Amino acid sequence: MTDPLLTIRDLRIEGRQDRGWTPIVKGVDLELKRGEILGLIGESGAGKSTLGLAAMGYARDGTRISGGSITFDGQELMALSERRRRGLRGRRIAYVAQSAAANFNPAHRLIRQFAESPTEIHRIKGRDETEAEGRALYARMRLPNPGEIGFRYPHQVSGGQLQRAMTAMAMSCRPDLIIFDEPTTALDVTTQIEVLAAIRDAVREFGTSAIYITHDLAVVAQMADRIKILRHGEEVEEQPTRAMLAAPREEYSKSLWAVRSHEAAPRPAPVADETPVLRLSKVSAEYVRGTRVLRDVSFDIPKGRTVAVVGESGSGKSTTARVLTGLLPLSTGRVELDGAPLPDRLAGRSKDQLRQIQMIYQMADTALNPKQTIREIIGRPLRFYLGLRGAAQEARIRELLTAIELDPDSYIDRLPGALSGGQKQRIGIARALAAEPRLIVCDEVTSALDQLVADGILRLLRRLQEERGLSYMFITHDLATVRAIADHVVVMQGGEVVEQGPRDEMFAPPHHPYTETLLASVPQMDADWLDHALARREGR
Repeated sequence: MTDPLLTIRDLRIEGRQDRGWTPIVKGVDLELKRGEILGLIGESGAGKSTLGLAAMGYARDGTRISGGSITFDGQELMALSERRRRGLRGRRIAYVAQSAAANFNPAHRLIRQFAESPTEIHRIKGRDETEAEGRALYARMRLPNPGEIGFRYPHQVSGGQLQRAMTAMAMSCRPDLIIFDEPTTALDVTTQIEVLAAIRDAVREFGTSAIYITHDLAVVAQMADRIKILRHGEEVEEQPTRAMLAAPREEYSKSLWAVRSHEAAPRPAPVADETPVLRLSKVSAEYVRGTRVLRDVSFDIPKGRTVAVVGESGSGKSTTARVLTGLLPLSTGRVELDGAPLPDRLAGRSKDQLRQIQMIYQMADTALNPKQTIREIIGRPLRFYLGLRGAAQEARIRELLTAIELDPDSYIDRLPGALSGGQKQRIGIARALAAEPRLIVCDEVTSALDQLVADGILRLLRRLQEERGLSYMFITHDLATVRAIADHVVVMQGGEVVEQGPRDEMFAPPHHPYTETLLASVPQMDADWLDHALARREGR
């Protein structure tokens, strides 16, 4: 019997707090065989990512490994010098981060960044060989035009494509171990199938071991040989995947395994002749003259209702949001706010028109200024849009923190780095609410969050909508989220609306073929689902 590739014993990690050090990971054990995939799940703050980084002998700023043993291929990592540990990272142990956008250099092309580790840092291959391997990996990752896409800059590809490029980059040195930290978070369900299959096949082909960190229980069921569940920095239980699916032992595991299935109660249809808060009428747009990215997009967002816009990467969801917020001028058509036409360009809109449409972003990590306190982040729109200052501003900030269910005294002076992912997203909601808008564009606001935290955000948005009469445009690729929050669903493909209607009608057959594809691409709690889904796609 061969020795494990990775063995962690009694690992303890602490985080710096105002009054000293606080335990984050509390005596966790982990063992990983060569060629094996371990799924690591748990809610936000469970210690999943902290444990994954520790497998590289690494602790984030503000944390420290305070005890235990980390043995990689017979070497005790904590006994190595930092220089030798850095020599392993990227070459023998690689990491795929959750937010690809925050981990690429915007000034360099993708292929240069792919080649950096093997050619410049570790110097194990020449550039020509490395770039050829990069193109092959881009093809394996199902990236479009793999021979040319590497010459684009990060901002010139979609979020899903960037995440796949990052996975390819992690494989550039053919590492023995890859830590995948939520690698499909940014992907739509149809793309996710291809990427999950590509990751799984590449790991198997190269005999790579992997730790797969995710909050998506159906995804981990497709990828992992074993599943370990963490909570509050401690192990809850660990079982082979099929055994865990069939019979989780602990009550907490069972609560995680109960996939989100709640559905918002249907509301009466909007009054037929009521003017919608926002109306898009035959909107077309282009990034490059002569190449349309939106074609005749039309739909309404009524007062106090949620319109979910769904579709795969590149379908036009976020581009539509850019048009209605004025970030991308339309080519033809019309956007109306409360029945009045909106100027095409952001610069042409009045301060009040800007105030009426606010946005909450997908990645709270990159949407909040890390150097500003929560008081400063929420206070800025209060000053800019409402002219509030001094005691009035302070009182309003505290009201908004209370509204998003965060204690003002505990959070108002914190920096974003001291918050969890769910807490950061709540601050993003408070910042949007500060402008007192009519419409909030929610761009994949729960996709980066674990299931329990995402449910809390959806309930919060629903409550705020009912209390304040807000309208939402909810961009998402998660159809469970659509069931939980939407009143009306718009399905987009290739820059066009292919189908739309009330939520309950959209989930009942018959469907447009593309809608059927989306519905069939939602992972199920079945370890064989991915193989069956791929077989259906290939007509087997």
